[in-house]
Amino acid sequence: MFDKILIANRGEIALRVHRACKEMGIHTVAIHSEADRNAMHVRLADESVCVGPASAAKSYLNIPAIITAAKITGAQAIHPGYGFLSENAKFAEIVEKSGITFIGPKPEHIRMMGDKITAKEAILTAGIPVVPGSDGAVSTVEDAKAAAKRIGYPVLIKATAGGGGRGMKVARNAEELEVAWSTARTEAKTAFGNEAVYMEKYLEKPRHIEIQVVADSQGNVIHLGERDCSLQRRHQKVFEEAPSPVIDAAARAAIGKTVTTAIKKLGYLGVGTIEFLYEGGEFYFIEMNTRLQVEHPVTEMITRVDLVQEQIRIAAGKELSLKQKDVVIEGHAIECRINAENPETFTPSPGLISDFHAPGGLGVRLDSAVYSGYRVPPHYDSLIGKLIVHAPTRAEAIARLRRALGEMVVGGVETTLPLHMRLVDNKDIQKGDYDIHWLENFLKSTKDPKKG
Repeated sequence: MFDKILIANRGEIALRVHRACKEMGIHTVAIHSEADRNAMHVRLADESVCVGPASAAKSYLNIPAIITAAKITGAQAIHPGYGFLSENAKFAEIVEKSGITFIGPKPEHIRMMGDKITAKEAILTAGIPVVPGSDGAVSTVEDAKAAAKRIGYPVLIKATAGGGGRGMKVARNAEELEVAWSTARTEAKTAFGNEAVYMEKYLEKPRHIEIQVVADSQGNVIHLGERDCSLQRRHQKVFEEAPSPVIDAAARAAIGKTVTTAIKKLGYLGVGTIEFLYEGGEFYFIEMNTRLQVEHPVTEMITRVDLVQEQIRIAAGKELSLKQKDVVIEGHAIECRINAENPETFTPSPGLISDFHAPGGLGVRLDSAVYSGYRVPPHYDSLIGKLIVHAPTRAEAIARLRRALGEMVVGGVETTLPLHMRLVDNKDIQKGDYDIHWLENFLKSTKDPKKG
């Protein structure tokens, strides 16, 4: 096992990894930018190294500085968290070539799944169903029209690189297709430096369902059930729950077996998430994330499996701590992402947190690195923390979440707490009757006309 791990990230995920390491008796090294000098993960780590100025490009994405920090502190492994360099195959390769263990998948799998076309090809070969779509990139508008005719309208044009909804456009007929194809390529080029796009059938009312998998170097692969991440704004997840209100035990077992068989065939190592659109009882692959997910706590709450500790053990060459038969899903968990943003306009609200109180009680977890007196910097993601609750039933989880949201105090900056209070009181949410378009439609329908 490792004696010392460098955490190549910041905020709540850096603190999450630190906690897992400390419980395993592993020393931690925090990296930080000049803006994060007083961050909680820096305060709690055994050692810390400043890797650059506030700009993420010059600090948290500064590969030479991070490798140097690991070398000078004697760290044997690097945990990338999520975001930043967590899905950068080049970084994983450099880490390994430097004689340091990368706590994550093999570089070839990161690279394979980082391009949506190669990911789709690999997944198809491995036996996972995909959304009907084009055979690779559509490089001309004529190719796009021919593919759309074969697939059937409406269609979704997507960038082969990147994510977050950029380079993604819907076309419902041939006239819309020309503009959508051209716009998607322009956005993709600007955002990712790669204008290649491909096409898929556009599903009208799908759920976003993802399956958590874990694989070790001895060939053992398990799944930990599904998460429902359908409540999204601009393709960014806002509210996640596990298990899904629309997946029963039989469907869970079937898709779980399909996914674990495919992951084993690919020779994948570490934790990963296979994301699907789910409609009419059918699962359609959309992408695979080769890292720890932001919403991993809901899976931990219903399975009692520490995913970060599993990552560390796997990277150290150990076997998984459990077999598929040992995985038991208990109760229901929900996670709310609390951001420092205006709850109506979603404009970031950096600044000094004057008051802070974390909710508590049975079944309540808050993954956050902020504190009273902490200044939310304007340079990074606006996430303040993730509020997660667990209860025996979904109805009880919603009641517990409502109570916990009411207890949480964050003063000095605007937050999305009011939005989550509105969600837990909504009848559709209480019934579990929503899809990936629900939140966008809800926000449009409840927008205050006086505020634009």
